[in-house]
This record gives sequence, structure tokens and C-alpha cells, in this order.
Amino acid sequence: MKGVNRRILLVEDEQSIGYLLKKYLGMNNFVVTWAKDGLEALRILEERSFDLAILDVMMPKMDGFALAERMRLNHADLPFLFLTARSMKIDVLKGFALGAVDYLKKPIDEEELVVRIETLLARLMPQHSKDIDECFEIGKYTVDSKNQKLMGKDDNFITLTTRETELLRVLAADMNNLCTHKDILLKLWGDNDYFNRKSLNVFITRLRHYLKDDQTVVIENVHGKGFILRVRK
Repeated sequence: MKGVNRRILLVEDEQSIGYLLKKYLGMNNFVVTWAKDGLEALRILEERSFDLAILDVMMPKMDGFALAERMRLNHADLPFLFLTARSMKIDVLKGFALGAVDYLKKPIDEEELVVRIETLLARLMPQHSKDIDECFEIGKYTVDSKNQKLMGKDDNFITLTTRETELLRVLAADMNNLCTHKDILLKLWGDNDYFNRKSLNVFITRLRHYLKDDQTVVIENVHGKGFILRVRK
């Protein structure tokens, strides 16, 4: 059955929307915990684990962007999507830059939301990248994809977001070969549209920054086609 046993943290301050989404997702066999603001969500996250979080952007006490930043520090393994009435391009790009796996605009079609959630969760399952080990090397770095860590030789590490980890896995699985924009976007975002292409560029920039200390590692841009994760010997 759809959604069975999948745990969703819904963070939404509007009573009517929160009630409707909790009820509808529950009807589709998701186990939903509803937090009314970001601070309540953080308290809940200290006590329970979830498969996905749905974050409203416009909330009192702590907005969705601030909540996402806190989650990235302490709950980096939890994928999340934004739910918002804000549709400015800068907000959409900011949401993806914070590590969101999707960005849905209000008013929400409940059936579409369920389909999006099912697609996202299926894509984020561990077997998604079964062609590469959970731990793999990129130059002097070791990527622990299960715990979402990028580790250097000096025992320092960077905690990656879910999307950063998945992108590294896709690039590393075909290391030294071209990964096309289309293939990456369909594999990770499920849609090859303008906003997702812009978001992909944001994540590539961040990965280049994380890998900059090893001069043998480079993410090459093949203009109009895609990217190559190249490790020079």
C-alpha cells in the first residue's frame, strides 16, 4: 500500500492546511507528525526519526529556511521539501541550495503531493545507487554515503546533505565519464526543468568547494552537455 509505515514530519503553521495535509497523508498510509512551527519541529526531531520532512517557508518564530539550516547541522540525513506560497526564483534557488529535494507551491494538489512524496522516497532508498559501494574514494577523499560524510586524510570531515550525497554517488559511479544534465536531473530531481538545472549548478559549485584541497580531483563542465568527475593520476 502507498506510504505504509513511511514517517513524515509536517511543519506547517496554518491550521487549516496542516489539518488537511495530515489527514490526507494519513489516509494514504503515511505516519504523520504535525509541528506548528520550526522550534517545535526541532524538539520533535530530537526525540523521533523520520523518512521525510515537509517544511512551510513562512512561519512564525523560525521560518522554513532557518529550520532547514538547523536541520543541516544536526539532522543532515533527513531529506526535506519546501511547501510555500512564495514563488520568486531566488526563493526557489535558495531552497534547493539549502538541500531541499523538492519545492512545491501553494495551493497544493493533495494527490500530486502524495505522488511527489512517493517518487522522492523511492528515489532516496539506498538501492538507488546500488552500483557503487556505500563507502568509496574520490582522490584523497572517502565518501561515507550512509552517514553522509566526506572525509579527508586528516580525519576532518564535511557533513553532506542528502542531495549532495546522491549527486556525488551519481558522478562517482561513472567517474571520468560524462554524466549528462538530463540523466542527473531525471535521476535525482525527477524533472529536467529550468529551476532544477539551476539548482544542479548550485550543488556542483558546492561539491567543487568541498573537493578543492585535492588538485587531482575536478568536476569538469562540458558546456551544454553535463559534468565529468575526473580524478587525475
